[in-house]
Amino acid sequence: MPIAPEWAYFDHAAVGPLSKPAATAIAHFAAQAAEQGDTVWPEWAAKVEHLREQFAGLLNCDNNEICLIPNTTTGINLVAEGWPWQNGDSVVLPEGEFPSNLFPWQNQQSKGVEVRIAPRQNGEVTVESLMSQVDDTTRLISLSWVGYASGFRIDLENLVNQAHHRGVMVFLDAIQGLGIYPLDLKKIPLDFLAADGHKWLLGPEGAGVAMIAKRHLNQLRCLNVGWGSVKNSFNYAHPSLDLRDSAARFESGSANMIGAAALSASLQMIIDIRNELGQHAISARICQLAATLDRKLKDAGAVTRFPNAAEHRSGIVTFEVPGLEPAAIRKEAIRQKVVLSCRDGGVRAAVHAYNDEEDVERLVDVVRSMPRQT
Repeated sequence: MPIAPEWAYFDHAAVGPLSKPAATAIAHFAAQAAEQGDTVWPEWAAKVEHLREQFAGLLNCDNNEICLIPNTTTGINLVAEGWPWQNGDSVVLPEGEFPSNLFPWQNQQSKGVEVRIAPRQNGEVTVESLMSQVDDTTRLISLSWVGYASGFRIDLENLVNQAHHRGVMVFLDAIQGLGIYPLDLKKIPLDFLAADGHKWLLGPEGAGVAMIAKRHLNQLRCLNVGWGSVKNSFNYAHPSLDLRDSAARFESGSANMIGAAALSASLQMIIDIRNELGQHAISARICQLAATLDRKLKDAGAVTRFPNAAEHRSGIVTFEVPGLEPAAIRKEAIRQKVVLSCRDGGVRAAVHAYNDEEDVERLVDVVRSMPRQT
């Protein structure tokens, strides 16, 4: 990670720094585009398809269920706008979701869809709270795998089992967990998923992924249709609106080739680490460092929101310091080359596997060094 020698970077839940493989891929693409133009377009297109295969392998799903998208919001709207809602249908969301997993569903209220908010219990999203909002009108539960401010990781397998038992689909906003925590869609058969690559996957903004289970493909209306949506996509002289038999039908136009190349390179780095050290190696490292940070912040006088149960923890540690404003902490941290965010009335630190104990000490030293207001 090129950023590591100078910065203690804890803002992966916002925008992660580019990995070296991603940066190298961008430079290589730029050189090719400048020096060779579209003579290397087939090579670029092959990298896009390789990224699709990488995500399918990561999730243990079919290549045809993967759709490459610019951001998580796009993936959520593919389902929110494309599903054949009926007046009186309902959707369940947890309290405190990021707006991208709220507004697309609220936008369906004009079609007669009710949006129900399941309250958090002691700041945590529980399966019981979500299921308490489900009735015979409920078509879908949409939620974040990891809360963007709380860092709480849902018991996904339990939720999907209970929801499917009631005939309810599950949409997962996976942006705060994809690639870090193992997810096998053969074991946990989500209906839909979307995520960006610019956070924990250490890729560029503007490149992400959606998964649309093939059992639902033909139920979603393809609203944004273009030349890339159809089977014979290069038959410009005799175009026919014959949609692809895959989630790629939602990739209506030109791909973000440079973004795909960069994300593919960074994702391969993560895949290689998991293959070498084990599927849980990255998540275990992150959670261990986050637990260390939580303990040291408490010792320094901070109040943290780190989940008590290990199975619900993530790399996110949100904290407050009595007598200090969150914005003031973030400003001083930046001065000391430590990167944080302010979220939900606190300061959010998002720990990645390449961070180390020295980074943690640098963050805690920021807290210790600031004079408290009385």
